[in-house]
Amino acid sequence: MSYGVYRGLTQLGGPLIDLYLARRRAAGKEDPTRGAERRGIASRHRPAGPLVWFHAASVGESLSILSLVERLLAASPALHVLVTTGTVTSAQVLGRRLGARAIHQYVPVDRPGFVARFLDHWHPDFAIWVESEIWPNLLCEIRRRRLPAALINARMSDGSARTWGWMPSLIRSLLAAFRLCLAQSEDDAERLRRLGARAVEATGNLKFSAAPLPADPASLAALRGACAGRPVWLLASSHPGEDEVAVAAHQALADRLPGLLTMIAPRHPQRGPEIAELVGRHGLRVARRAAGALPGPDDAVHVADTIGEMGVLYRLAPVVCIGGSLVPRGGQNPIEPAQLGCAVLFGPHMHNFRTIVAELTRAGAAHAVAEREGLADALCRLMTDDDLRMRMADAARAVTERNRRVADRVLEALAPLLSDAGVPTAPTGR
Repeated sequence: MSYGVYRGLTQLGGPLIDLYLARRRAAGKEDPTRGAERRGIASRHRPAGPLVWFHAASVGESLSILSLVERLLAASPALHVLVTTGTVTSAQVLGRRLGARAIHQYVPVDRPGFVARFLDHWHPDFAIWVESEIWPNLLCEIRRRRLPAALINARMSDGSARTWGWMPSLIRSLLAAFRLCLAQSEDDAERLRRLGARAVEATGNLKFSAAPLPADPASLAALRGACAGRPVWLLASSHPGEDEVAVAAHQALADRLPGLLTMIAPRHPQRGPEIAELVGRHGLRVARRAAGALPGPDDAVHVADTIGEMGVLYRLAPVVCIGGSLVPRGGQNPIEPAQLGCAVLFGPHMHNFRTIVAELTRAGAAHAVAEREGLADALCRLMTDDDLRMRMADAARAVTERNRRVADRVLEALAPLLSDAGVPTAPTGR
């Protein structure tokens, strides 16, 4: 497809876009109070002075940039930061985590009029896109306006590279919007170079530099008290099809691990009721965190269907299985539990985090579960062997500490471009 065809389709597709947004709203995937933002209509005034715009797709990407946002704001009292994302969950998390002089907005749907309206209002001085978000109208408008931009923590899988390889002129023109591309790995960097990106460097995965997820002390103490004396494990950020695997593992282990508590934290918290219903159909007692319930002594499963509490769960569960890896979704972020000393298990589908998983596995910080049926055996081994579990936890912390300076490398690489745009990158007097 050429860009002209794409632009024409998105320009003429207003009714289909309206239907798309309505369906997402009905499914709880759009914020009904802020729908205008998806059409490029800002809900906040643009502050005076320089403005850096970060665009991140969802929760994981947005959390990975918080340290950069904080450091840029600390470097210049006149600077403001705009962060755009596309999911309700990310907006809720950023609402709690962004500090003063940082604004969240939903990214506009990639339609020419919406994009132009968004950029006319915000008029950023520099744009920083995160990971693998490629929106043709936005990128082409960035390039047309000569807005300096960089792609950071860039990821380009083999499959995505092959797909873009069928549209070489389009991907080359889109990547040309970025004056600098900072890739997660040398493999990602090489694929980006082959597709036409310029000034590509491999700086490592920015998620390593994110601060450990926070935990409310009162919530942690209450949950820890409710689980005291019980063996606990967590399926983190589960996707449909994985909750059944967790329930089956629990049933297989219940006799071997008396008092076992299985915690399931769905990737999309609105799935909490359906997970609770699934657990009930298997004859197990269940408590839902969103309903205000702590796990009682007779509850077998605790569904953690709230937002912003993964830091609590990781501090409580010594063994974590990564969601999105037991079904072909590419996996979720294993760095967050590794930072907090969890023994990490993952299924056969971790291709979104291939480099990280390889490093964790080499260090003995994570173990693969080749088949879904092997989860129960892996859990039993880790939950009954304290020495093995503690060695994995120590190795996990060592890997995350070794990679902690990725944010420094990213900021150093960005500094010349930011300086040219009038954005300081080091505190005055440093």
